[in-house]
Amino acid sequence: MDVFSNPSLALPFSYTFTSSSSSTTTSSDSSSGPWMDSRIWSKLPPQLLERVIAFLPPPAFFRSRCVCKRWYGLLFSNSFLEIYLQVLLSSSRRCNWFLFFKRKTLKSYIYKTGNSRGNQVDDPRNGNSAEGYLFDPYELQWYRLSFPYIPTGFYPFGSSGGLVCWVSEEAGLKTLLLSNPLVGSVSQLPPTSRPRLFPSIGLSISPTSIDVSVAGDDLISPYAVKNLSSESFHVDAGGFFSIWAITSSLPRLCSLESGKMVYVQGKFYCMNYGPYSVLSYDVAGNRWFKIQAPMRRFIRSPSLMESKGRLILVAAVEKSKLNVPKSLRLWSLQRDDATWIEIERMPQQLYVQFAAEEAGKGFECVGNGEFMMIVLRGTSSQLMFDMARKGWQWILPCPYGGSGGGGEVLQGFAYEPAIATPVASLLDQLALPF
Repeated sequence: MDVFSNPSLALPFSYTFTSSSSSTTTSSDSSSGPWMDSRIWSKLPPQLLERVIAFLPPPAFFRSRCVCKRWYGLLFSNSFLEIYLQVLLSSSRRCNWFLFFKRKTLKSYIYKTGNSRGNQVDDPRNGNSAEGYLFDPYELQWYRLSFPYIPTGFYPFGSSGGLVCWVSEEAGLKTLLLSNPLVGSVSQLPPTSRPRLFPSIGLSISPTSIDVSVAGDDLISPYAVKNLSSESFHVDAGGFFSIWAITSSLPRLCSLESGKMVYVQGKFYCMNYGPYSVLSYDVAGNRWFKIQAPMRRFIRSPSLMESKGRLILVAAVEKSKLNVPKSLRLWSLQRDDATWIEIERMPQQLYVQFAAEEAGKGFECVGNGEFMMIVLRGTSSQLMFDMARKGWQWILPCPYGGSGGGGEVLQGFAYEPAIATPVASLLDQLALPF
């Protein structure tokens, strides 16, 4: 195996590929044929060539930059970025990938020890640099992404529109950073208006707008009586700004522990605990409401995810006193925001294997497009479900040390890589460059 590495290019991906004598011979033979005549391909119009390159997936695009200086400079070419954005918006094909981060502890560690550094994500080779693990569900390939430009004291909480969002760990006014791992850019949002400890945060980034919702934990002490509030941030290309406006109050008896929100069709959703329910925030209507979860008294490790414009709840069902077999089920929320319909159930034989591997430690789910990834806590095992083909598949562990042993857990986000996200430039009008 030959590992591609060239420090002068500063590529964000770690590549591994093979080479063989047979493939080399084939390439040399084909290059001498009429279809690979350099006299033909050297006269290809630059715009057509840039359009072809714009269709490449990110790993192939960054490998192609090694061909020549002209291709290397495409990342900084306005004409290429315009073509790339046109292709990105018009193409129906999306890179529905997943981005995982390794974290040492859970929220309980912060509460029990008062150490706000419990969620820090560190590169094992360099304590001052974070790294993520990118998974391609189409090719079943792992990549490693480094974040050397993210300072210590920040942890990732979400991803949208090709950007990864990081939030400050210290209790108080929260600072959020939006980073593009492919090009190494970082933009900073203004600090929140109220001090918080460990809030639930939702993120939605489109080509023309940014929406962020922060809810809960608006007191910096974990022992005080909490006054659960929420605030929202909005900026769009039309020139409308709303910087951390306090929104409507959360419903009574809220217990936000997951720290994650899911954005679906203009609304943010998050899990509520004790008993289980789903909280929803309508961005346009500026109101919170509560949705009863299906089988709320018998579910375990519930997770919310978005899939093709639908909100899906994934949970293990355990009804010990009734004659109902234990299983893992998926429900889809209907348009009335009140009705759940079961759309899938894990085959019983597979669930027996899944339960033995999980051993009651719990699991987390993240969805993107037609794919769903289930990450088992305390292990390096991950299970992928292809909702389009109705297929379940165990995934090989991350080869870059992203295991679940030693008290570590993998936190996953849906990620669609993008070389450019123009809406992030609007943040320069609100805060100093980071």
